[in-house]
Amino acid sequence: MAKAATQAKGKPAYACSECGWTSARWIGRCGECQAWGTVAEVGAPKAARITAGPVSSPAMPIAKVSAIEAESRPTGIGELDRVLGGGVVPGAVILLAGEPGVGKSTLLLEVAAQSARGGQRTLYVSGEESAAQVRLRAGRTDALVDELFLAAETDLSAVVGQIDAVEPSFLVIDSVQTMAHPEVDGAPGGVTQVREVTGALVRLAKERHIAVVLVGHVTKDGAIAGPRMLEHLVDVVLAFDGDRHSGFRMVRATKNRFGPSDEVGCFDMVDTGIVEVTDPTGLFVSEHAEPVAGTCVTVMMEGRRPLLAEVQALVGPSAAPQPRRTTSGLESSRVAMVLAVLGNRAGLKLTDKEVYVATVGGVKITEPVADLSVAIAVASSVMDKPIHPGLIAIGEVGLAGEVRRVGGLEKRLAEAARLGFTKAIVPADIPNRSKDLKPMDIQKKYGLRTFAAPDLPSALMAAGLA
Repeated sequence: MAKAATQAKGKPAYACSECGWTSARWIGRCGECQAWGTVAEVGAPKAARITAGPVSSPAMPIAKVSAIEAESRPTGIGELDRVLGGGVVPGAVILLAGEPGVGKSTLLLEVAAQSARGGQRTLYVSGEESAAQVRLRAGRTDALVDELFLAAETDLSAVVGQIDAVEPSFLVIDSVQTMAHPEVDGAPGGVTQVREVTGALVRLAKERHIAVVLVGHVTKDGAIAGPRMLEHLVDVVLAFDGDRHSGFRMVRATKNRFGPSDEVGCFDMVDTGIVEVTDPTGLFVSEHAEPVAGTCVTVMMEGRRPLLAEVQALVGPSAAPQPRRTTSGLESSRVAMVLAVLGNRAGLKLTDKEVYVATVGGVKITEPVADLSVAIAVASSVMDKPIHPGLIAIGEVGLAGEVRRVGGLEKRLAEAARLGFTKAIVPADIPNRSKDLKPMDIQKKYGLRTFAAPDLPSALMAAGLA
C-alpha cells in the first residue's frame, strides 16, 4: 500500500504555464484561468535545499544606490516621451501591441531613426519583413540614418550575434511572436516560445543596459497574444490603436514602471509615415458655417489630457414597428439608456422615431461624461433647433434623470475656454461641494459662464431646448 502511494506520488502531473493550476491528466483548457493550450506535463515537485551562491553585487542602503543609470533619454518624439514619462530608460523593456496595419512598425522605425539621429547606435531587427522591404519604408519615411542598423532574423541566437556585432544602446524587435529560441520546443509565437524569448531578451537588456522595444501581436479580442506572463516580464506595456478608416492613432500606457500609466500620445498617419499631433482637439470637432441642429460638444479625458469631442444626432420618423437605434463611437447601451431617460424624465417622445448618434473624427468615447451631450444633441435634432455654438455639456445622466458629477471638471473647462467656448452646462453638485471650484471663480478665471443643472430637464432648459 505504501509502495503504491509512493508511485502515485512520483507520477508526472500537468500544470498550467499561465497560472500554475495542476491536474492529474492532460486537458486542452486550464480549469483555473480558462486559457487554451497552456497545460503541459511537468515532473513531480521535489524539495531541494538551496545553498548560498555568489551575488552579482553586494546589497547597500537604498539611498546610496546610484540612479544615474535609470535616467530616461528622450526618443525625439514628444508624444511618445509623454506616454513613457520623459523617454526611454536604459535597460528597460517596452512592449508595444496593436492590431495588424495600425502602424506599429512605422512608428518604431521612426523612433529608431530619431534615436540614431541623437547619437545612439540603434539596431532594428525585423522578423516579419525582409531587410529590403524595411529599407523601402525607411526611404519613404526619411529614416535613413548612419547609426541605424538593420537586420532580418527570426532565430534568437542570431539576434544575439547581431547585438554582439553592432553593440547597440537601443534595440527594436519586430515582432516577439516571430522569434524562436533554439533550445525551446514549440513553434514561434507559441506560449512557451514567447515566454522564453521575452525572458532571454529581458535578461540581455538588464545585463547590457540596452533599451529594448518589442512589437507584440493582439488577438481578435484586442488582448496581447501570448502568455499573460509576458506583460509581467516587461517594464512598460503600450497599446497602439486607432480607427482603420482614419489616420488618427493613440498610444496608451497600460503599465509603466518609470512614469504614469494613464497618459496618451496622439499621432497621425500620413503618406510620408507617422507624425505626432500635439493638439488633437480640432480633429474631433467639426466647424459649421451656421449652427446646425443635433450637435453638441463635450470634453472627454484621454489619460490626463482633456480633448473636445463633438456628438451628432439625427432623429427622424420611422414606419417600422421597432425603430432603429444606431451608434458610432459611443457605447450603444449608454445611448439607449439616455434615450429612455429622455422619454421618461424629459417628456421627449422617441418610441416611433429612428435615432442615429455618432462622434466626429472616428473618436471613441467610453466614459459617461458624454451622456449629457448625447441628450442635448438628440433633443436638438427632435426640435430641429440648434444650440448656442459656444456651448459645451459635461455630465453623466442617471436613470432618475439627475446629472451626476464627473472627474477632472476644472481641466475640462479650462480646455474648453482655451478653444473659445463661452458657456458650459455642468452638474449642479460640483460647484456646491467643491471648495476650489465656484461658478464665479470659473467665469473670472476662464471667462466661461457655467450653468449648474441638477437634472436633465434643467439642462435642456439651459441649452434653450425646453
